[in-house]
Amino acid sequence: MGEVYRARDTKLNREVAIKILPAAFAQDTERMARFQREAQVLAALNHPNIAQIYGMEESSLATGLVMEFVPGEDLHGPLPNANSDNLEKALARESCLDTRLMQRHCPVE
Repeated sequence: MGEVYRARDTKLNREVAIKILPAAFAQDTERMARFQREAQVLAALNHPNIAQIYGMEESSLATGLVMEFVPGEDLHGPLPNANSDNLEKALARESCLDTRLMQRHCPVE
């Protein structure tokens, strides 16, 4: 939903990732609300596999999330097919956990 850029936080002297909401989306109140909820959810989470959020910045030109920079491969595009089965299984399990039907309806592999 956003464009992510590598940047330098000059105040704290560290690399960060900045996720910018495209201008066309920034005019859409529903998308803007979703972007703000994303920031709130990230702020509430603390897990080694989830990038930390450092802040949300707004200007007349753009709105962006300032996040932990995580080095690695570019994830541009869809996941490879080899990982899609694992993703589908994980999403199915998560759905069952959400509805508390894990024991009856979701066999764990």
